[in-house]
Amino acid sequence: MVNSWVNSAERIGADLHLEVSGSGGRRAALIRALRDAVRGGRLAPGTRLPPYRSLAADLGVARNTVADAYAELVAEGWLTARQGSGTRVAMGVPPTLLGQWGRAEPLGAPTRVPRTAHPRARGTRHDLRQGTPDVSAFPRAAWAASYRRALTQAPNEAFGPGDPAGRVELREALTEYLARVRGVRTEPSRIVICSGFAHALRLLFHGRVLRGPLAVESYGLAFHRELLAAASVRTVPLPLDEDGARVDGLERERAVLLTPAHQFPTGGPLHPARRAAVADWARARGGLIVEDDYDGEFRYDRKPVGAVQGLDPERVVYIGSVSKSLSPALRLGWMVLPQRYVGAVLEAKGEREAWVSVPDQLALADFVASGAYDRHVRRMRQRYRARRDRLVAALAAHAPHIEVTGIAAGLHAVLRLPPGTERSAVKAVAWRGVALDGLAAFRHPEATDAAPDGLVVGYATPPEHAYGAALEALCGVLPPR
Repeated sequence: MVNSWVNSAERIGADLHLEVSGSGGRRAALIRALRDAVRGGRLAPGTRLPPYRSLAADLGVARNTVADAYAELVAEGWLTARQGSGTRVAMGVPPTLLGQWGRAEPLGAPTRVPRTAHPRARGTRHDLRQGTPDVSAFPRAAWAASYRRALTQAPNEAFGPGDPAGRVELREALTEYLARVRGVRTEPSRIVICSGFAHALRLLFHGRVLRGPLAVESYGLAFHRELLAAASVRTVPLPLDEDGARVDGLERERAVLLTPAHQFPTGGPLHPARRAAVADWARARGGLIVEDDYDGEFRYDRKPVGAVQGLDPERVVYIGSVSKSLSPALRLGWMVLPQRYVGAVLEAKGEREAWVSVPDQLALADFVASGAYDRHVRRMRQRYRARRDRLVAALAAHAPHIEVTGIAAGLHAVLRLPPGTERSAVKAVAWRGVALDGLAAFRHPEATDAAPDGLVVGYATPPEHAYGAALEALCGVLPPR
């Protein structure tokens, strides 16, 4: 039996009814008709459109008219075009959310924002939120090759009850990789495999391995603060400045959570003097540093910054994952623990606690050991740097008064705004169909310091064909000088 959705999509791809009428010529009318069809839901995301020749013959227009209309809508992000796959409605254009809105206005055009409407009413056409890599760049062929090798070479016992610490093959591969790339000093017996940073926090604090109060950076993810609050852990915000967290403010806290490689979201590494100071604090007070190695792989205009863990392996819990370097869908992460905490973390994990898939662990072990992981990270470092450079160039051309910070590493930048303009800018970009966050969204509710107004712009997420339109929409609504 043929799947009905496939059959339906192919029928729509072969025959399409459009009302091509109105002012502005046949090309403009065709573009309006296709937008209306997407907005109204007649053309669902992923639907394949007719070839140029077929649609031109059906509508009685020139083939170039259809080709130009398709190209225009691809540039705007409504459609996608790939060799061998044809032209399709973009997956990132939810028709039920687009309502009555059309294309973005040209750069510099005034923004029309209905005051009584909700700022999300227009829907999201361009995703510039932080925290997600370019998922289209997942190395499918290399990963599949590692998966096949891992399954072929795995011992029979790998498919039985597992080790809560994780497969030794992966822990051995990570020991070598983290020492070489991040300066981490460890051994396989001190690594516990988890499903990511949030899972690691749950094991540490919900499992009562660590207790509060916990010092945190005054700007960070609210999700992590909520996770800690659910474990009855009080978080104490540390002020931030251009050198990172003010660790001289540490007092009676039992532990501190830091993003020293690339502070999230303000950007920039923790200053070397403060890295040494926080290690001294941990030794003097019997405290612990929880190191979130956020964006540690992606650096562009600076020398590599090693992990704080290398300064004192018995005073740092180092946490990493592949959520940014490969994909958040893999749910693969690791904890490098001081020896005294290994047993407690394994006890918190339990004998049947949600473990990471063993085949996935074996595949990652092969991916790392074969050098495929290094090659992928280098390739993505080049791609993200090019994305960042396009963002900087667009701002220099259309909003030169906007300062861009936090761009030496990572997958996002911070756009500094004139005082008092952040809230209105966030609303304005939402009406243009651009999803992103202001800096205020990441501020700890008890923080005593306040960063300047700013927008946190993730440049990794949009597909390549839609990135230019996303930058155009963003630049068109930035506040004037």
